[in-house]
Amino acid sequence: MEFCSPLQRGRLVQRYKRFFADVLMDDGREITAHCPNPGAMLGLNTPGLPAWVSRSDSPTRKLAHTLELVQTDGGLVGINTMHPNRIVAEALAAGAIPELANYASVRREVKYGAASRVDFLLTDPDQAPCWLEVKNCHLSRTKGLAEFPDCVAARSTKHLKELEAMVAEGDRAVVLFVVQRMDCEAFCACQDLDSAFARALDRAADAGVEVLVYGCHVGIGAVTIERRMPWVRRKQHSA
Repeated sequence: MEFCSPLQRGRLVQRYKRFFADVLMDDGREITAHCPNPGAMLGLNTPGLPAWVSRSDSPTRKLAHTLELVQTDGGLVGINTMHPNRIVAEALAAGAIPELANYASVRREVKYGAASRVDFLLTDPDQAPCWLEVKNCHLSRTKGLAEFPDCVAARSTKHLKELEAMVAEGDRAVVLFVVQRMDCEAFCACQDLDSAFARALDRAADAGVEVLVYGCHVGIGAVTIERRMPWVRRKQHSA
């Protein structure tokens, strides 16, 4: 997935009210950018971190700039939670995710469950439908380990239960975690920040929901699916 405009570099001044970030640009301007990330952004919201923003000339936008990348000691990290679906759509079209290849049709935002829309529905005449939910992952507190979520994620827990229901009906269901950073080699659910999600992920996997994790190559020009990563299951959570 290529960025829609060349990214401009600056340093993060502050991230506030969830969806705003002040950035001091390298040319001396201080701008307020849209921060497309509803999570806590732990480790990625520290004032002074190098940051990259995109710019849109759309007259309907209140803020012309969007915060896209933050640089930590581990390298560039994609913080835009709107991008993983685009990244996955391109990867599916290119056959870059072997576990999800060989489907004749890929549809987006299909209604299912209790008033939800699945990110992707993959269908083929010769196999069961595959319901695919995509989750953005950018948290890493332990060297080499990516974690999700970075705050309570009740909606994601709900999605896992809905994927379980699809498996119970005889379909295939997959949750795909897209890690938008390059300094991680494995993934686990973040039990201390959302124990309900961690338990739900274990239950979903035990019920037949497939858990896939893919790391990305993150650059100032594009973010692309690069490699599969292992899911490290914690000790069984108490009910």
